[in-house]
Amino acid sequence: MDALKILDHARQLLAAHGDKAEAEAAQKASALEADGDKEQAKTWKKIRAAIHEMRDGHQS
Repeated sequence: MDALKILDHARQLLAAHGDKAEAEAAQKASALEADGDKEQAKTWKKIRAAIHEMRDGHQS
């Protein structure tokens, strides 16, 4: 998944889940990894990282 799609997913998760978005993405990555889907898990880790960056950018 390209960087723009990752950012789009991250924004959507933030809009839908607010403060829980990062945890949701991390949970999804863990579940995929446990199922052996390492590529999708890697994508969800990138989404989680993007959410983290977005949230850190909003803190003063």
